[in-house]
Amino acid sequence: MTTALLTHSDCLDHVTPPGHAERVDRLRAVAEALTTEGFAGLLREDAPLADEAELLRAHPQGYVDKVKAAGPAEGTVALDPDTHMSPGSFRAALRAVGGALRAVDMVMAGEAANAFVAVRPPGHHAETARAMGFCLFSTVAIAARYALDRHGLSRVAVVDFDVHHGNGTQDVLWDDPRVLFVSTHQMPLYPGTGAAEETGAAGNVLNLPLPPMSDGRRFRAEIEAHALPRLDAFAPELVLVSAGFDAHAADPLAQLAWGTADFAWITQRLCDIAEAHSGRRLVSTLEGGYDLEALAASVAAHVAVLMERGA
Repeated sequence: MTTALLTHSDCLDHVTPPGHAERVDRLRAVAEALTTEGFAGLLREDAPLADEAELLRAHPQGYVDKVKAAGPAEGTVALDPDTHMSPGSFRAALRAVGGALRAVDMVMAGEAANAFVAVRPPGHHAETARAMGFCLFSTVAIAARYALDRHGLSRVAVVDFDVHHGNGTQDVLWDDPRVLFVSTHQMPLYPGTGAAEETGAAGNVLNLPLPPMSDGRRFRAEIEAHALPRLDAFAPELVLVSAGFDAHAADPLAQLAWGTADFAWITQRLCDIAEAHSGRRLVSTLEGGYDLEALAASVAAHVAVLMERGA
């Protein structure tokens, strides 16, 4: 067994305006970090294009059509103050979703023990019928529904450790008891959702908001006290991860104070859950992380653990 890495150069064609935090250089930094000698054992595969019909697992047809039509012939267009499209954005988003779905297929078929999907645009802020927060489509929520319906699973866990609450994932999966959504995030912070009182229509949401300047010790304590027992009780047949690395102390968009070792630690703990309940099956998809050096180091630490646990 091994760890799969899925990515595609089309994701570099999602171009945002100058000075935008979610920029092409993010994926370049990740790619460079994963080309060093220690990552030679990765099973590398191009992320395929998702069939547009797969988007309907999370979004209505009218919304998909609207986003597709919004893509400009040249330059960029703003869907909201934070979320932009260029001529290559829709195709990049299909690569992001396609990569996540292919990764699910790979771990379910035993082609890989786990996988990291290095794609952009990110997805966890995209609500059922609203693009926002740099995101067009709810990639990980689509992957969860795909795993349940295509592979006949009964329980999928989605764990989101991005510094911003995954409001889109929560919105899409709010009333689906087959999915447990767990999120740690800074509060107060964009998008303003993710209070502990938001528990899902089926009690299937666990939000663990952290105050600004929370360090790795506070984060680890919350995970150990609340997230891990809940995940153990749920016993997921597949673990999906929204892997945002913007809780790093160096990140410019938030005020948490995690170090690179904290991302390695949470990866170990999620691999423990996958090993206990899911036959080691875990798929991680890139979300945020906006300081390039911190992003590269944190992704490297995350993937190194996946490779160690997937061997």
